Amino acid sequence: MPAGAFLKRAEVRDVLAWMRLLADPQDAVAVVRALARPPVELRQTEIARVLQVARRRSALGAAGRQSLVAGLAAATESPQVPLEARERIRRFVALHAAAAAELDALAPDEFLASLIERVGAGGRSLLAGEGASAGRSGLTRLQALADEFARANPAADARALARHLATVTPAEAAGPSEQADPTERPPPEEPLQAALASLREQVLDSVARIGSRLGELRLDTDLDVAHGVVRYLELLKVSALLQRPPGQSLEEALADLDARLAAAATPLQREILETSTLDRSLGARDVYEEEAISLGGHGDGGSPSATASRAQRSLVPFLPRRGNGLALSASDVHTYRSCPLRYKYARVLRIPLEQTLSQRFGIVVHQVLERYHRERLQTLAQMLSLLDACWRRSGLPMGGGRAEQAPAEAGLLEKARAALTRYHARLGEQRARPVWFERQFDFRLGPHHVRGRVDRVDRLEGVACGAGPPSIRAGAGARYELIDYKTSRPKTAEQLDRDVQLSLYALAAREDWGLECSQQAYYYVLDDLKVQVAGAERDLEAVERAVLEVGEGIMAQAFEPTPSAAVCAMCDYRIVCPVAEG
Repeated sequence: MPAGAFLKRAEVRDVLAWMRLLADPQDAVAVVRALARPPVELRQTEIARVLQVARRRSALGAAGRQSLVAGLAAATESPQVPLEARERIRRFVALHAAAAAELDALAPDEFLASLIERVGAGGRSLLAGEGASAGRSGLTRLQALADEFARANPAADARALARHLATVTPAEAAGPSEQADPTERPPPEEPLQAALASLREQVLDSVARIGSRLGELRLDTDLDVAHGVVRYLELLKVSALLQRPPGQSLEEALADLDARLAAAATPLQREILETSTLDRSLGARDVYEEEAISLGGHGDGGSPSATASRAQRSLVPFLPRRGNGLALSASDVHTYRSCPLRYKYARVLRIPLEQTLSQRFGIVVHQVLERYHRERLQTLAQMLSLLDACWRRSGLPMGGGRAEQAPAEAGLLEKARAALTRYHARLGEQRARPVWFERQFDFRLGPHHVRGRVDRVDRLEGVACGAGPPSIRAGAGARYELIDYKTSRPKTAEQLDRDVQLSLYALAAREDWGLECSQQAYYYVLDDLKVQVAGAERDLEAVERAVLEVGEGIMAQAFEPTPSAAVCAMCDYRIVCPVAEG
């Protein structure tokens, strides 16, 4: 195992997720991992339903995430949640209550040892196997980290340990003798062999876990057994793939094996098989997805009832539907194109996230500029007065260099004041005249509805182009510039060459507002820098294709992760993402 790689073990990440949600019950991403993984194992449709019920009952509060754990208890009373799912939610709530009672009562190292037993590691010692051994080793090394932390911080509690473990990197977790040689490259791992080892471990684990529950009076025993059988069927599938005839492709072998296993499985087992990501993880197309829901087509020999049945256990009811298509925004398109799985977490399962400091800062700046222009204010003093009012309402730190402030918080207000002072000066110098602010758009693109708003639209004085419809015809032949405010680090025009957002805004200006020609720019407020982005007609055609491809992927429930260093490093869903596991 590479240095520090035990932190990527699924069992270790399960324990870390529980540490996070116990220290912060508002950590919805950690809650979702705990629900999806043993010993709870809610299916993704049930997780989506539970989150939906909690939102409808306002259990998540105004910010969307105030009491998710409490909302789960409320969901057990909802007739929309199946009986077996309610049983599993009660299991989660009981585990949470028992562990929470120990959170402030035990020393941090003792608490972690108890949590490892509660999450289900104890039963694994009944069975042997390389995978199970590696899992136990990872948990043992995690416990060693907790022991070391407790010795170094005798006054710390379990919450402090949770915060510490959340920041530990694999390099820091590695012992001196384990430090990786930067010149050493691990040999490429055969996907089928890796899948075989992983599934063997899961089967052994499920025997111990499910066997310990069979003697209990439960409503979800059949679901437990079905999960265990499916893991075994998938183990058989991978074994058969490794022994397939020479010359037979992976896709061809999978199509035959999937058909045979589906015929042998019970309806409940087949449902679990259909939602498995094993085929995709092996690099093959998802056979089940190709024959499944595509709104307007029928699987199972063309039977509408069979298609409706499959739709009930898919994520179709949770897609952001509008009419026969989807409701999409520029942010949706960007998120799906950067990582479809991230889109699923954010917009389908709708796992609530807490706004970061930088996001709250950006929202305040946007609010100030929108109100300043909407109320037709003129002076810098009026703009800065708006900033003070919006800042206080946001709860952002007021500055002053207090000792308890983190470095990221220090000087934020002064930074905003300086940026808005430069913005006000630029307004007085430019020839363009701002005419619309936070202007909304909503138009159809194929079966989909694309909606959003543009921060600012300027009329460029002295530059003529095609006229718009009477509702916006401030002067025939006027040309307009679409501007989107940014409070992030500036990008160059070259870096924005494949940008979708402003091209989509240009398409919206043409389709919804009748502005046949417009130019677009990002205005980086903190740097007083405006970066123009080209908006040629070919770009509009390309963004149309991009939106339609995104819509097609979402409707087909194609939510495979597309990992990259840049995207994954900033993703808020890492604890629940399978790609982050080793």
